[in-house]
Amino acid sequence: MNATTTVLRAATIGAGKISEEHLRFLSASPRARLVGVCDISPAVADFAARKFNAQAAYTDYARMLADARPDIVHILTPAATHPRLVSDCLNAGAHVIVEKPVAPTHGQFMELWNLAQSKDRRLVEDHNYRFNAPVLTIEKLVNDGTLGEVREVEVRMSLPLRAPGGRYADTSLPHSSHALPAGVLHEFVTHLCYLALRFMPAVERVAARWSNQDSDGLFKFDDLDAMIFAGAVHGRIRFSSAGGPDCFVLTVRGTRGWASTDLFQPYVRVVAPRGGRRSSGPIHLIAEGWEMLGAGFNGFRNRVMQRTAYEGLRTFLERTYDALCRGDEPPVSFADMDRVSRLIDAMVDEANRI
Repeated sequence: MNATTTVLRAATIGAGKISEEHLRFLSASPRARLVGVCDISPAVADFAARKFNAQAAYTDYARMLADARPDIVHILTPAATHPRLVSDCLNAGAHVIVEKPVAPTHGQFMELWNLAQSKDRRLVEDHNYRFNAPVLTIEKLVNDGTLGEVREVEVRMSLPLRAPGGRYADTSLPHSSHALPAGVLHEFVTHLCYLALRFMPAVERVAARWSNQDSDGLFKFDDLDAMIFAGAVHGRIRFSSAGGPDCFVLTVRGTRGWASTDLFQPYVRVVAPRGGRRSSGPIHLIAEGWEMLGAGFNGFRNRVMQRTAYEGLRTFLERTYDALCRGDEPPVSFADMDRVSRLIDAMVDEANRI
């Protein structure tokens, strides 16, 4: 079939919050036909199927794989369920897009990757924030030399995970992510790692400080401060559940300038010389940054102001479906996933803790 006319039979497993973003894409994409939605709750599955015009709703994913015969399955369930679900979908002959992390450990990831290779299927982890407009803008500034040679990368996230009433703070019904190697933080650290590694060469050494600010016994950790050493580039990954307000900040510093964004806010700040002279003050620096963005990205501010923090997910899915239809490498490659999985294992490793 011609790649320009290929339509993939798509299905989803899990109908929680993130599924709405995937289902919204699938219901509108000319590359996809939504043949099934599966969730353990019949009411939730039926609601999602009706809202997004799926052909059928299921509570048994094995039945969905057999009856709907999807070409591709989006696995949108908690991380602990991924190894079994990914394996079953690959064995059923489907490509798999899976929410992060693919698996709790690098060893489990490799087992799934090798299975995908043996079945000639694609396994792709969702690195959606990599495709947000501000991150793509910073990548361009690095690639065109505006910032010079990268020397420092910092990714910082702050979320009130212990807030009363939150899904992670319920002691009577603990969230499944508490059982992951890094506990609840394991759900978030993939995002931080793939953003940092996007701007760093091969990692040589890791030093991670995991801590718990409370003694309720529910959380393994609620705070992370990790340093990553990669040749001339130093990275820092920081997660706090105590500080505020909420933030998700990426900063890349080079030999000529730096750029920063908060992915929960629609801005990019760039500090770099222009026309052979150096900037003189903070107001001028911010304006200069916007001028640089405007020169390369028409309407950047207007586009970003209309988007949520999930805006990169659509770009990720569009590029992934296009690649699958053409038989090309997906935008998130094995090397991308492998580096992230190895880094998380290294940070969790007792030998690298400080």
